[in-house]
Amino acid sequence: MHREPLLAILEVYLERFPEDRVRADHIRQFVRTHSKCFERSCTEGHITASAWITSRDYRQVLLTHHRKLETWLQLGGHADGDPDPARVARREAEEESGLSSLEPFPSGVDLLPFDVDVHLIPPYRGEPAHLHHDLRYLFTADSGEPLRISAESKDLRWFALRELEKVSGEGSLLRMAKKAREVVGTKQR
Repeated sequence: MHREPLLAILEVYLERFPEDRVRADHIRQFVRTHSKCFERSCTEGHITASAWITSRDYRQVLLTHHRKLETWLQLGGHADGDPDPARVARREAEEESGLSSLEPFPSGVDLLPFDVDVHLIPPYRGEPAHLHHDLRYLFTADSGEPLRISAESKDLRWFALRELEKVSGEGSLLRMAKKAREVVGTKQR
């Protein structure tokens, strides 16, 4: 079954982050019960993937001001049939930023999510409200590389991590910042 690799990823994720069981279990149940979970045509919700992109020194994060949702978010998007969420996260990040210097963190190993989230997307232009079951991956990039704003965004900007709460009070964004600091700190020791 094309969903088995994702279920295996979520098992490993839960070994690493057992405190995220509620969110991960929600995604696992969704994947098990929806054979078209990677397709936008699954109107109840679908798998998405996103990239938390930090500068090489881990002091800045790249965010996009999402045109449809009118808020600052990490880059990412729909799987559109691709069952590999790490590949989806990278593809979406490259498409939405123009960055060619993206590197997964940690490098040299199978890329696993460092966060998962389930969030409601409001109705928009005839599309009903639905859930995004999002797997989030950590990347680094050269913060000096020129950026290209996509049609999905109003703006694209590097923000100092220490100032993130001034940009957004959105809980999952702040959780990713905290978890990224912990993951990076653990790997650098």
